[in-house]
Amino acid sequence: MIVAGFGFRNVATAESLADALAQAGGLPDALATAADKADTQAFRAFAAGTGLPVHAIAPAALVAQPTATQSQAAQLARRTGSVAEAAALAAAGPGARLIAPRAVSRDRLATCALAEGAPT
Repeated sequence: MIVAGFGFRNVATAESLADALAQAGGLPDALATAADKADTQAFRAFAAGTGLPVHAIAPAALVAQPTATQSQAAQLARRTGSVAEAAALAAAGPGARLIAPRAVSRDRLATCALAEGAPT
């Protein structure tokens, strides 16, 4: 199973998220983001357009994931190096691995990382 994890700014649009996924270059089976971001209008619209299941990841699960990227902004805001990478790994389950580090949308408002695993 491949999970696309997302991190994004509050001003990101559904198009920002779609572009981040395109930049990551994958065809996921599910989407994931931080629990408080999963209910934003942009993410809901994006997810509805994909028809894929959404995993809303709790803060503790994000913090528990080792990430390849170390963003100072993400570290200060969420205590993780990359929300996108951490969300993808958490949703993909124990033993998940990143397919590639996060990709950034062209408008720089969203990131997407792909992880492969077998969710619980």
